[in-house]
Amino acid sequence: MHLLGAGVPQDDGEAVLRFRRAASQGFAPAQGNLGVMYYEGRGVIKDLVLAHMWFNIASANGNERARTGRDAVEDELTRAEISRATELARACMASNYHVCEP
Repeated sequence: MHLLGAGVPQDDGEAVLRFRRAASQGFAPAQGNLGVMYYEGRGVIKDLVLAHMWFNIASANGNERARTGRDAVEDELTRAEISRATELARACMASNYHVCEP
């Protein structure tokens, strides 16, 4: 709702906070939305590594659109950055989504 301003003032920062809460509960659409927010730099500083990480997590949780996002952002990253994003995704998932961003 905050992302689109549907019934509440549009606020990207608030949208990110709410996506994080839902993502920490394993909600794949919110995880994918965090990937979009990091990719576009909406409500957060643009960070392609974190975008890849969230897209990868969402994809692993069945979000097909996130798989497309992950593949697209991969074209903009170095091998080292992809490796870092993958490590972050593994650590995030291993922590049950509680330790996800450096």
